[in-house]
Amino acid sequence: MNTMKKMLLIPSSALLLTAAAGSAQADSLPMDRIDDVLTHASEYGFSHYEEISIQNRGRVEVEGRLDEEWSAEVEFSLDNGETLQEQRERQSTSAWGMSEDDIRQALDVASQEGMAEFEDLDIDKTGIIDVEGRDKDGRELEISVRQGSSEVTQIERD
Repeated sequence: MNTMKKMLLIPSSALLLTAAAGSAQADSLPMDRIDDVLTHASEYGFSHYEEISIQNRGRVEVEGRLDEEWSAEVEFSLDNGETLQEQRERQSTSAWGMSEDDIRQALDVASQEGMAEFEDLDIDKTGIIDVEGRDKDGRELEISVRQGSSEVTQIERD
């Protein structure tokens, strides 16, 4: 009986590990789908964005500020905007991050540099927006842009 339990647990554990590893992989979206992402995030209440990550299975994770007092990390369905997971936290610092205009401007610059699909956008405290994605041939591309401008600070092509 004990051997039988072990035989059943090993394949089950392997299946769970495979599922967990698969859920951590990022996916990508065509550049023009940012409108869908920003619509869902705006309807939820985001005013400032710190990171937008495209997840697999049609999900997007958005981190940012809702207002001067609250930050949130929310996972949405891209299809219908349904909130799948959410976490809110009270903040003692002022709201900061990317505006919708900053995001669109950074994606425009990335598109001009050949990016066809994006995977992740984030901003650091110095105002540098990093856009990760892929070109039309599927090669990885990472572009860094100064917030509020079209100034490219770095380009990495793999």
